[in-house]
Amino acid sequence: MSPARRFPDRPGPARRAGAALAGAALALALSPSPAQGQSYPGYTVSRYVPLSGSDSDISGTRSAGCAEGRAGRSGLRVLFFGTQEADGDLRQPGTSAGSRTPRVPADRAVRAAAAWADGFQDCAPGDAGAVLALGVNNKSDGKASGSGAGSVWADVVDRADTRISDGRVTVAGAVDAEPEWSSASWARAWVDAYTSGSSTRLYAANSAGGCPQYGSSATACNNGWKLSDVHYVSSGASSRIHAVPQIYRTDGIQARQWAAVSAWGADRGRGPVRFAGSMSQRIACKQRGGCERTDNTAKAAWTQLREELNAHPETRIGDLPYATDVRWP
Repeated sequence: MSPARRFPDRPGPARRAGAALAGAALALALSPSPAQGQSYPGYTVSRYVPLSGSDSDISGTRSAGCAEGRAGRSGLRVLFFGTQEADGDLRQPGTSAGSRTPRVPADRAVRAAAAWADGFQDCAPGDAGAVLALGVNNKSDGKASGSGAGSVWADVVDRADTRISDGRVTVAGAVDAEPEWSSASWARAWVDAYTSGSSTRLYAANSAGGCPQYGSSATACNNGWKLSDVHYVSSGASSRIHAVPQIYRTDGIQARQWAAVSAWGADRGRGPVRFAGSMSQRIACKQRGGCERTDNTAKAAWTQLREELNAHPETRIGDLPYATDVRWP
């Protein structure tokens, strides 16, 4: 995920000539009716976690969990731990292979997640709960194989799940899969390995970089990816995958791209994307700057996505329970 991204996607403006009538009718019959009058659920805070190997890794994530507990809002939070490398270590978020930032064993993420859960438990009111999703990106520059990295992360999430005993914190996995960062086959292999290796839910905080908007007949996305690939890693590979896509842009293009991804699945019998919420980066943008019209508020991101999906019969959704905004420490 790139908090300072500038105009990442420039899809063509063409609109869909018209879905096949039979496919649209089937999608309408199978899709849920939009939740009438659903109000914006408020947002939670997700975080980039640049682990260093020091004691501050644990104290910092515990403090973050406590802060979210005090906020008293139930819902999804994602901790993004960066890039997986071939030896199983983690490289900090926002870095490339040549970075000299510390690498840490993946087990460090298990300890950090447990600390976050402890902080949440200690500081939250009695009725607040959290879904804590532990995430990595799909950067393949760390030389890990997609299948190997997915298997490792399934084990990390399962170990965290075993370690976190507080019933108010539910552990899940997360992936930030972006077409620019790996081949489609790498990302598909990661998702296949993860869903084979763990029974936990996987939240896909993905981008649809370069994909067409709803209404276009095109199917190509950035870096050789296609709509079919984005759909696969965001829902199609398993019923346990739920999408919380990046809706950073203020002009609504990313919401229209995700409507195109979902319509692709619905029109071809693969099912619409299984959306759980939206992700924005407003706080990260305020912290580091560099965001040019990619600083949607959490409410704007959630509203753009929900309204765009409900504008088309084959992509209609019912509830969209989560909105989350990502920040740096």
